[in-house]
Amino acid sequence: MQKTDLVFLKHFAQVIAGLFALMVVLIIGAWVIYDRQGFHEDNPAKAAEVSRRIAPVADAYSGDTGRAAILAAEAAAKAAATASVAFDGALDAELIYKNVCAACHDTGAGGAPKSDKAAWAPRIAQGLDILVKHAVEGFQGAGGIMPAKGGRADLTDEQVKITVEYMVDKYR
Repeated sequence: MQKTDLVFLKHFAQVIAGLFALMVVLIIGAWVIYDRQGFHEDNPAKAAEVSRRIAPVADAYSGDTGRAAILAAEAAAKAAATASVAFDGALDAELIYKNVCAACHDTGAGGAPKSDKAAWAPRIAQGLDILVKHAVEGFQGAGGIMPAKGGRADLTDEQVKITVEYMVDKYR
């Protein structure tokens, strides 16, 4: 090796050592600034997301504890289903008619029989059970389309039945 090569290696090693020292100073400076600014506080949204991801998928119970858990879950599901019933489960046929049925039956929209005796006579002749079945399940006839439960899936079958009875009594 020549002397110039040794000088080059010495200077190159000094540059590398200087860059390494600069890197260490910058890292320490970043830590100091980070600690002073308070950036390390936990993000509540991130903590909630982590909790959601690591939560157990289901619970496993046996014996009386399991039976109690199943009954509680069934009761909660029933309460949730009751809460999602149209008109809070009201059995006021006139209220349901005005808010659901009148939109089509008062205007004839979609081929619905209008609110008069002439349009309803042949339908009433089919019998109340057929009319209720068509109202609950939906019906597509030559005159038009009756969507299931008048397009309101949140109505109960009982609400639909009393509303059909109301309409039949009205046009008899």
